[in-house]
Amino acid sequence: MASDLEEKAKGAFIDENYELAVELLSQAIDLNPRSAELFSDRAQVNIKLNNFTEAVADANRAIELNPKLSKAYYRKGLACIKLEEYQTAKTAFESGASLAPEDTRFTNSIKKCDELIAEETGTIITEEKITPKDTSVDNVQPVNDPPQQVIAAPKPKYRHEFYQKPDAVVVTIFAKGVQKNCVSVEFGDQILSVVIDVPGEDAYNFQPRLFGKIIPAGSRYEVLSTKIEIHLAKAEPIQWTSLEYSKEGGVLQRANVSSVAGGQRPTYPSSKSTRVDWDKLEAQVKKEEKEEKLDGDAALNKFFRDIYQDADEDTRRAMRKSFVESNGTVLSTNWKEVGSKKVEGSPPDGMELKKWEY
Repeated sequence: MASDLEEKAKGAFIDENYELAVELLSQAIDLNPRSAELFSDRAQVNIKLNNFTEAVADANRAIELNPKLSKAYYRKGLACIKLEEYQTAKTAFESGASLAPEDTRFTNSIKKCDELIAEETGTIITEEKITPKDTSVDNVQPVNDPPQQVIAAPKPKYRHEFYQKPDAVVVTIFAKGVQKNCVSVEFGDQILSVVIDVPGEDAYNFQPRLFGKIIPAGSRYEVLSTKIEIHLAKAEPIQWTSLEYSKEGGVLQRANVSSVAGGQRPTYPSSKSTRVDWDKLEAQVKKEEKEEKLDGDAALNKFFRDIYQDADEDTRRAMRKSFVESNGTVLSTNWKEVGSKKVEGSPPDGMELKKWEY
């Protein structure tokens, strides 16, 4: 039933299990393809998964089904900003603001779009400087020097960013609509070379000396519709403080693999002498939750949640498939057993499954 799947998807979203949330919402949409709310919710989850193109498609479908659903316009705008479609994002936010004028998110987002559009088009700043010709002579009128133009540094053709794991660094170059045959990527021991040569345009070159050494044979890249994703295999499990090498880069610190794998984020510097370490606080709360003594259904749900969190991908797929197809009566961890067949419901002794008709 679509409503049950929607509730389960909301629970998965709260638990930050976005892959499961998307899968459950997709199943709910199959059952109720005219629900604007379901498409809007799936757009939100796709944004969390960085599936921005899919998020825009879901938001557009939600708007088509219900043109007065303001949150669909907001989610479309968020995804369009990530795709660097700033004008489209601004239009979506303006449409949402007309439906929900009290929602300050739209006003703030429109302002952000204006700033990004101005940055994208580039600006030229001019100023006049007036200097006396000779201050040693009395009664000499100052003259104006020719206006000086201060030209902003040219903006790179493509924007890039990176994040890291204990064993890898992932670099994303936002290059929309670039064909695979126009992209050349080479890996050195501490060099990354990216060339984007689109016919009729100036070639884009990005060749940084990397912060740390990598394993060229273990590195790879993928050209997608809106970006180029590059995976650099670290030669050592150290924490990179930046993507590019610099003499001021500081001492290399070995990454705490166990803490990163467990989801604990690094702490960030603060200008304040005293502050709350939110990451430490979050870790402490999670530890307390894990050690909490629960009874009955709560203990059982926590037990299954812990299994899912620590499982590999095949085990997770098996758990999702068996739970959904059996209407919550079967939970298998064996993908080889359930992957090739439909999982039938198995109610407890003394109970039977019934199909509810609306």
